[in-house]
Amino acid sequence: MRCYGPVLAVLLTLTSVAANAALPTEPAQVVRTYPHSTDSFTEGLLFRDGFLYESTGREGRSFIRKASLATGRTVKSVALPPGVFGEGIVDWKDQLFSVVWHGGVGTRWSLKSFRKLGTFRYSGEGWSMTSDGRNIILSDGTPALRFLDPATLKVVRTLNVTAEGRPLRQINELEYVRGEILANIWLTNFIARIDPATGRVKGLIDLGALSARIGATDPDAVPNGIAFDKATGRLFVTGKNWPMLFQIKLPTAH
Repeated sequence: MRCYGPVLAVLLTLTSVAANAALPTEPAQVVRTYPHSTDSFTEGLLFRDGFLYESTGREGRSFIRKASLATGRTVKSVALPPGVFGEGIVDWKDQLFSVVWHGGVGTRWSLKSFRKLGTFRYSGEGWSMTSDGRNIILSDGTPALRFLDPATLKVVRTLNVTAEGRPLRQINELEYVRGEILANIWLTNFIARIDPATGRVKGLIDLGALSARIGATDPDAVPNGIAFDKATGRLFVTGKNWPMLFQIKLPTAH
């Protein structure tokens, strides 16, 4: 499991920032709920062409799946090797890229068939990925987000994320939404809204009421998973082994 040492400092920082209104903080407003598989220890989530694509973690139980939004049922899936802890995914054209927590080897898959097309390497840990339409953005749990060339998957620039001037760690699941990078902060109820030009956290979305509604007793069953439907503007969030996927209102522009 990941080290919990730095998490308390991150949680205290974000809670302090939110409490002192140093950053705009708004509660997630639920529009609609959908079923979500409690077998999914969610690490990556995206929405494309009417379906959810989800990657999950835990050694020996990691898989990538395509699921129905309406029913939550799996349409197609592929299991990862037994010794692998699956992490984030991102779609690019007709492919799906995935990373793993340890090992530094990612995989390219056919988006249509989930057939393995090849591998790529990256340094450090792999946590999550998203795309701004030009580059793939990779998180690794540090304050640094890496922007990768989709053709070569080499780093083209690095973005250091700060909240009120302090480096923000434990950046987990990512989603690029209308000019912002939304990021789950691991083991907290917060989604950070990151400016992709400066790395500055512009505000926070508080998922605390959603976590309470789930009523999970497992300390690992934290919010993780953000997906954006570009066609309709719907924003979806869920958590690890949560029984529900929530559609929430888009955050207020500022």
